Amino acid sequence: MSASPRAALLLLVCSLCCGPSIAQQAGAQSVESFYKGRTVTMLVGTSPGGINDISARLVARHLSRFIAGNPNIIVQNNPGGGGLVTANRLYFNSDKDGSVLAKLERAVPQLAIQGHPNAQFDPAKFTWLGSLSSYADDAYLMLVNTQHAAKTVADLKGPGIEVVLGADNAASSNLIFAVIAKEVLGLNVNIVRGYTGAAPLFLAMQRGELDGQMVGLSSVRTGQRDLWMRGAFRPLMAFGRTRRHAQFPDMPIAAPPDVPPDRAKALQTAFMAMCRDKAFLEEAEKLGIDMSPIDGEAILTLLARTAATPSEVIARYNAIGGEKR
Repeated sequence: MSASPRAALLLLVCSLCCGPSIAQQAGAQSVESFYKGRTVTMLVGTSPGGINDISARLVARHLSRFIAGNPNIIVQNNPGGGGLVTANRLYFNSDKDGSVLAKLERAVPQLAIQGHPNAQFDPAKFTWLGSLSSYADDAYLMLVNTQHAAKTVADLKGPGIEVVLGADNAASSNLIFAVIAKEVLGLNVNIVRGYTGAAPLFLAMQRGELDGQMVGLSSVRTGQRDLWMRGAFRPLMAFGRTRRHAQFPDMPIAAPPDVPPDRAKALQTAFMAMCRDKAFLEEAEKLGIDMSPIDGEAILTLLARTAATPSEVIARYNAIGGEKR
């Protein structure tokens, strides 16, 4: 299943951001003296156990080696609003000195472009470090338990077979693609909202509360590797690619605005150096994380393309993505 440039952005974001301003004298410090002995906080806008949390912890274990001063990096889960709580906190209430980073949910930047009332930030003003994945070897899947009656996505077009998909809230890709499947493609999909990430959704699938979810292939291979290898799930459809994924026949890092330029450059350079590091790549492969990194400039280009979406298209998307009574 191919995707528009807007959909492609949703699949890209694997973001880290830094927080707001500090005392002026700190800006005069060298990068090394600022980071030496310092603890850097990496916020994650989802619950523990999913791909966002796992990949953030992977970055936290390695990024320090590439930053002058080698700060200690700790991960802090900050779920809420599908990542909007974290993005707003980063934008307004975090030190903008390079001591706070955030890994954002994929759709968070797009919500601001859509005009979501709770997205109070300008995504173009974040200091984007880059993204672990450009989805070169990943895809967003409609994934169901293997015992479900639907053997192909065509089974969901006619009467009699429905799939119950779990989803988070506004900023989550699992909700966005579930809504597209239901409202645009006309599939027999019942969406149950209110979960907080892939890990709780997989647990609900195992309990029989849900038939499936929309989820990234790397998320399944990372967070549910044993079940994936044992064939517990069946992919029915892939989103977010202009070509079919080779495995079937068919994440951005940022910092807040106004980080001192030398620290911003150091973080951006460190991120891309980390993505080329042998030890980092080996651990990412063991975890099943797609590694096809892009830098901050590439993310800004994607944001600009998304912001150029015609207003009537955004209005239509907002209409189909809203709560149904």
